[in-house]
Amino acid sequence: MSTFDPEKLSVEFMEGTTATEPIIPRRYTLTHSDLTGELFLNIGTNYAWGKINPSRDEVLGEWRQCGTALFFDVCLYVDQGEFSLSTSAKRNEIFRRELPLALNAIRYSDRYFFKTYPYLDQAPIIVNFMSTYPQFARRENWGTFESFATFPKGSLTERNN
Repeated sequence: MSTFDPEKLSVEFMEGTTATEPIIPRRYTLTHSDLTGELFLNIGTNYAWGKINPSRDEVLGEWRQCGTALFFDVCLYVDQGEFSLSTSAKRNEIFRRELPLALNAIRYSDRYFFKTYPYLDQAPIIVNFMSTYPQFARRENWGTFESFATFPKGSLTERNN
């Protein structure tokens, strides 16, 4: 897994969304640059579809409610039938390796939101690996944001927690 560097993270709150509102709908579009290693997170009431590139290597997440419980629902597009089995296997491997970094970046970027609603740190993270190949098409519980709230030593959040 790559190491999370807040200096390489850009965050944009889209129209209708602030650092603390709303909970639902609250959607996250995380993209990146392979060249620079920079991460770009858009937080809004809708996904930032215009930021998604044709390779579909983004992380999409949103807060959802089931009964009275909230959970964080993540969607990863391993393939839509356009890739070979070996390419899909590689994409699946990369998503699994880099997902902890992505979840850490989301948690860090929305730290004021989590400070306002601390119970969300214990909400389950459900990850949907979308694939036409049954061996990669999975729905998994990836724990809670509490385990992804580890920030680099000396960062603003680390000092203030």
